[in-house]
Amino acid sequence: MDQHPFFAAPNIRLRAMEPEDIDVLYEWENDPSIWPVSNTLTPFSKLQIREFVMNSAHDIFADRQLRLMVELTGEDRTNTAIGTVDFFEFDPFHLRAGMGILIREPYQNQGHALEAVGIVIRFAFETLGMHQLFCNISPENKTSLRLFTKMGFVQCGIKKEWNKHGKTWKDEWMFQLINDKG
Repeated sequence: MDQHPFFAAPNIRLRAMEPEDIDVLYEWENDPSIWPVSNTLTPFSKLQIREFVMNSAHDIFADRQLRLMVELTGEDRTNTAIGTVDFFEFDPFHLRAGMGILIREPYQNQGHALEAVGIVIRFAFETLGMHQLFCNISPENKTSLRLFTKMGFVQCGIKKEWNKHGKTWKDEWMFQLINDKG
């Protein structure tokens, strides 16, 4: 999958997780600044990350989820992993899945997320034949709101007081993109 031009854009490519990614995934998954958007409450052990990478079938139909690494490419790049794209809650009957993206500093606001989401949409609709993708975004996450609306996602719902942050409750907005060709 990772060498196919279908999974590439001018500056990035998406590829399957490799054992070499365990250390960077361990770092990212244990970054408390990301936990509010990933609904993580406790750290992951390196063993848990290793088992996730090693035991994943890399098959969305078998696992009902799929994580792809976002990697910089090009002549001056060293194939550096800069983030991940996730499919979750894949439903093969209703042909839908949630998606999320993480691009780490200092690679944000350079168009990498836009390229990655474009690849994911094409893969979901043209290869997997999905009917729709959805994502959940907090109203405070202006970067994700801009990204997903730019890619055609439309707000379809508000989950009131959905996520607890300290002693307060925050809404979460649901967005969806429907495949008008499928």
